[in-house]
Formats: sequence, C-alpha cells, structure tokens
Amino acid sequence: MKRVLSGIQPTSDSFHLGNYLGAVKQWVELQDGHDAFYCIVDLHALTIETDPALLRKRTLASAAQLLALGISPEKSTLFVQSQVPQHNQLGWIMECLTGFGEASRMTQFKDKSSKVGADSSRVGLFTYPMLQAADILLYQAHFVPVGEDQRQHIELTRDLAGRFNSRYGQTFQLPEAYILKTAAKINDIQEPTSKMSKSSGAVAGVIEIMDAPEVNLKKIRSAMTDAGREVKYDMAEKPGISNLLTIHSALSGQTIANLENEFAGKGYGDFKAAVADVVVEYLRPIRAKAMELLEDEKHLLDILHSGSAKARTVAQETIETTYKNLGVVL
Repeated sequence: MKRVLSGIQPTSDSFHLGNYLGAVKQWVELQDGHDAFYCIVDLHALTIETDPALLRKRTLASAAQLLALGISPEKSTLFVQSQVPQHNQLGWIMECLTGFGEASRMTQFKDKSSKVGADSSRVGLFTYPMLQAADILLYQAHFVPVGEDQRQHIELTRDLAGRFNSRYGQTFQLPEAYILKTAAKINDIQEPTSKMSKSSGAVAGVIEIMDAPEVNLKKIRSAMTDAGREVKYDMAEKPGISNLLTIHSALSGQTIANLENEFAGKGYGDFKAAVADVVVEYLRPIRAKAMELLEDEKHLLDILHSGSAKARTVAQETIETTYKNLGVVL
C-alpha cells in the first residue's frame, strides 16, 4: 500500500468543524487502502510561546479527538512527534541542505514574521519547513494530505529529497502533495466570507468540537445571516446562509438543493434551529468519546506509545540509511 503521512499541531483545546471537514474527515477515509501515519506535531507548536502544562493537555486532547473522529490505531500509526527523536536528527540534515535564500522565500514565515517583526520571530519558525520536510521524508511517504496553503512546503520537501538523492545516492521517496479538496469549505459563522479559524482571535464564529452542546447551539442560533428570508445558496449575495447550508449538508448528507426545497417558505429562525440540531447531534458522540479517552489517560498514552514505537522503527531505518549515505560513522 502507498504510505500517507500528515500531522496536526496541538495548539488549542479543541479542533473546530473546519479542521474536521477540511482535513481529519479525509484522513479517516485515507486509512482504508493506505499505510497511514498521522502525527501530533508538538515540536512545531514550540515556535510560539508555550505553557508546558497547556502543551501536554492539548497534545492529549488532540490525540483523543483524532481517535474520537475516526482515526483507528488498528488501521493507522498515530503518534506524537517528540516521542520519535529521529525527527530532530533528520531535521538538522535538512537544515544543512537548505539555502538561506530558499528558506527565506517560504511564504508562511514571511506572513507570520511580518505581523510581529523579524526581531521577535523565533528561529524555529524560520526552520519550520525543514523539520516538516524531515517529518515527511523520515517515513518515506508517497502522499501528504495537506491544504493548498502547504503546497510550497511539499515542493521544498521534494527539492530537498531530490538534492540529497542526487548528491549521496537514492535515500528518500519523493512525496506528492495530496491536496485536500472538499465541497464543504467551512467559513466563520460570524464572518461568513472568511475561513473558520481560531487565528483571527474571535471564538463566536468558530464551532468547536469539544464545546458543550449548549454552547454550539447558542453560536449557531446567533450566526450571521443575510438580508431577506429566502434559504438559498448564493455565496456572493447570501454568504451567511450559504455557509450554514454547507455545514448542514456536510453533516447531514443531504444535498444543498434538497435543503433549499425543505426550507422554501420558512424563515431563517427555523433554518438555523435545524442547522444547530444537526451540528449538536453530530458532535455529541464525538465529544463524549474524546472525553472518555481523556478520563482514561493511561489507555490513551498506551495508544500513543504503541504508535510512537511503530513510528520509531520506520524512522530509524531511514536515519541509518541517511547517515550511511552521508558518511556519518554508525
């Protein structure tokens, strides 16, 4: 089977609906028919100010949510990045292969550093793409499920792998970006022309998986709507209603056309109540499962330790081949 690898940062207490529909749902689907490796990339989370207790809590919360959302330890290798020291070993080699100008062109660093200034940016933020390349190449991944905004990082990974292979002999599989495309592009329910994201700082428009049902109920009932009363999909003229239609359709499985017919002649209040009900009932068992896993921390850690042990076995083979080809004495 072809191997897929992807990762998610433990930078919040809860994933949001956009994370799930935009990425994790497809990770779950890719488990069937692929050798799947999914990683909680806690080392990447260190590029910002970190509270140790919060990092630990969020790492475990991320693992519990991934499992509750359908990532299976029987089908996938689920592990924590920091429990596999070979990530750091290969990360340094990738840094030594990368030109300064090449690293400087990474758009995410430019975007993030421009907000706080170069003097306040961490070196780890600058070298982040090299560690990400190591994350991928360590497991000889064929495909990397990512969003469009990560395509540049996959291209850098391919460049570095090809450069190493040409200089030191065949060592790394050249990965391909598996760009996640979903009809369910979920936007902020208070700013429906903007992507649902916690980075904006506003939480009122973000549907969080671990929020209590009554919290999400209130958020959806308070969602931004548009002029008029017609429940119709039109992102240009009715972005608020269109976003809620997308959410309902993605979770209920009904087509948007069917939903438009169902709510023809009804007001926004009835429609938002229906969306709230669908969201709350869809997320209820997921939240319950995640909380159950978090309450049995030993069991959760056993799953992660088992996954990390499997990951280390694969990673060590890659490191040994890399060191041998590079001339490092073993």
